[in-house]
Amino acid sequence: MKKYLRWQRILILSLLSFSVFAPILLVSQRLKTLTSIGRKEFIEDIASVKHRTDVLRLNAVEQEAAEELKGPKLVVLQEKDLSSVVSDNSNENHDSDQSRDAQDASKFLEGNVSETNDEGKGHRQIQQNVIRLNSREKEQSNKKTVRHDHHLRSQARRITDEKVKQIRDQLIRAKAFLSFAPPGSNSHLVKELRTRIKEVERAVGEASKDSDLSRSATQKIRSMEVSLAKASHVFPDCSVMATKLRAMTYNAEEQVRAQKNQESFLVQLAGRTTPKGLHCLSMRLTAEYFSLQPEERQFPNQQKVNDPDLYHYAIFSDNILACAVVVNSTIASALEPEKIVLHVVTDSLNFPSISMWFLLNPPVKATIHIQSIENFDWLSTKYHSTLKEQKSQDPRFSSALNHLRFYLPDIFPALKKIVLFDHDVVVQRDLTGLWSVDMKGKVNAAVETCQQGEASFRPMHMFMNFSDPFLAKRFNANVCTWAFGMNLFDLQEWRRRNLTKLYRNYLQLGLKKPLWKAGSLPLGWITFYNQTVALEKKWHAVGLGYDSGLRQSDIDNAAVIHFDGVMKPWLEIGIAKYKGYWNKYVLYDHPYLQQCNIHE
Repeated sequence: MKKYLRWQRILILSLLSFSVFAPILLVSQRLKTLTSIGRKEFIEDIASVKHRTDVLRLNAVEQEAAEELKGPKLVVLQEKDLSSVVSDNSNENHDSDQSRDAQDASKFLEGNVSETNDEGKGHRQIQQNVIRLNSREKEQSNKKTVRHDHHLRSQARRITDEKVKQIRDQLIRAKAFLSFAPPGSNSHLVKELRTRIKEVERAVGEASKDSDLSRSATQKIRSMEVSLAKASHVFPDCSVMATKLRAMTYNAEEQVRAQKNQESFLVQLAGRTTPKGLHCLSMRLTAEYFSLQPEERQFPNQQKVNDPDLYHYAIFSDNILACAVVVNSTIASALEPEKIVLHVVTDSLNFPSISMWFLLNPPVKATIHIQSIENFDWLSTKYHSTLKEQKSQDPRFSSALNHLRFYLPDIFPALKKIVLFDHDVVVQRDLTGLWSVDMKGKVNAAVETCQQGEASFRPMHMFMNFSDPFLAKRFNANVCTWAFGMNLFDLQEWRRRNLTKLYRNYLQLGLKKPLWKAGSLPLGWITFYNQTVALEKKWHAVGLGYDSGLRQSDIDNAAVIHFDGVMKPWLEIGIAKYKGYWNKYVLYDHPYLQQCNIHE
C-alpha cells in the first residue's frame, strides 16, 4: 500500500513537472520565431510609414504654398540601409527627439535575441517603437488636417460664389452641346442634358452667392458634370465647340446691347410722361378755376410784381406739384418772405390749374405772379415756328417754356436782377446772400460742372460738334462749363450786350447744320460764353435725378438741390433715397391730392 502511494506521488510530481517545463520549451521556440518575424514586420512598417509620410510631406508643401504659412519641418532619419523614421516637431526639443528615436531603433536592431528574457524585452521594444511611430504619424496627420480645414474655410470665405459660377458655366456648356444635336433628336444623351439643365436651373434660381443655394445643389452639380463628360466623348471636336461658344457670346452681347437700349428708351419715355394723378389734379383744378368769377381769379399784392428792390424768382413750368414745391421750399427757407416775389410762367393749357392751386394755397407773406406764354405779344409767331423746327423727339427740348429763359429781359422789363429756377429744384437755405454776389460785369452766375471725375462733369465737346469750323474758331472746347437750374442773371447787362439776339442767331444756325445736341444747355453755353461768373458749390447741388452716389454732406449743405435728369421725384422711377427732400414740401393731405390718389 505504501509503495503504491509513493509511486502515485512520483507520477503526480512527474506530470506536474512536465506540465511546467513543457510550456516553457514551447514558448521559447515560438518566441524565437516571433522575434524574427517581428523584426521583418517592423522593417516593413517603417518603410510604409516613410512612404505615407513622403506623400503627406508633398501634400503639406502644396497646402502651405496655398495658405502662405510656414508649417513644421519634416525630418527623415536614416538607419543605414534598413528604413527611415519620420519626426515631425517644430519646438526646441526637435534635436533631442531625433537622436532618441535613432537610439531606440538602433538598440532594437542590435538587440540580443538568443535568450528568452532578452527576446521578451526586444518584443516589448518593438511594440513601443511601433506605437510611438503610429502616434506621431497620427499627430502629423491631424496637424495637416487642421491646416487643410483652415485653408478650406478661409478659401470659402474669400470665394462665396464659386459654385454659382460653376453652375452657370455648366449651363452654358450643356446648352452648347445640345446645339450640336440634330434637330428633332430625342436620344438618351439629349434627354439627359435637358433634364440636367432643368434641374440645375431650378437649383441656382436667382442665387448670386453660394449661401443662397439649396443643399441639393452640390449633388446636381456632380450629376451635370457626369452628363457633360458623356457629351464631351460624343462631341470631342474642340474647334466646333469654340466656334459655338463664340457665337453664343456674340448673341449674348447683342441681347445685352438691345436690352440696354430698350431700358434707356423706356426710362426716357417714363421721364416724358405725366403721371395719372397729376393729370387728374390738373383737370379738377381747371374745372374749379373756370367756376370762379373773374374778380375771384386775382392774386393779392400785385403791385410788388415790378418792384426792382425785392427778390424776384422765376419758374417756367407746366407741372403743378413741381411749381408748388419750388414756391413752398423757397418761402419756408427765407428769412424775409415778405420781400420775395415768385413769377410762374406756364402755357395756356396749364395756366388755369396752376392759378387755381395758388389761389387755394396762397404763399404766406410772399407774392405770387402767374403768367401764360400766350400773353406775350412780343414773342412773335416767327420765334414759335423756329422752336418747332428743332429736330428733337423729346418735347422738353423743343418746348417754348424750355427756351423762354433766353427772353428774361423781355418778360421782366422792369427788373434789374432775377434768379431763374428749374421746376425740379428744392430750396433748403435762405438765398439772400446770393443777391450780393459780385457779378464782375458778367451776365450769368452759375455753379460750374467742369470737375473731372464727378457725375456732373459736362465738357463742351460732349454736347457740341467742334469738327465744324464755325465752333472751332469761336469757342474753346476745354472751357469750364456750368449748369442751369439755379442762375442769377443781371438783366441790365444782358440788355446792354443784346444776348437774346445772339441766342436767336445761334438757334437759326443750329437748324441748318448739326452743331450741338438738342436742348437749351449747349445754346446757353455759347450764348453766355465768357459772360458767366462761377458760384460756390454750396449754392447749387446737381445730380439728384440721375446719380444715386452723391455725398450726403454735399446735399445737406447745399442751398438748392437739383433733381436734374430723367428720374424726377414725382415719378416712380425717381431715386427713392432723395424723394424725402421733395416730399416734405408737398401737401399730401390736401383733398384734391387724396382724391387723385397722389401719395408719398
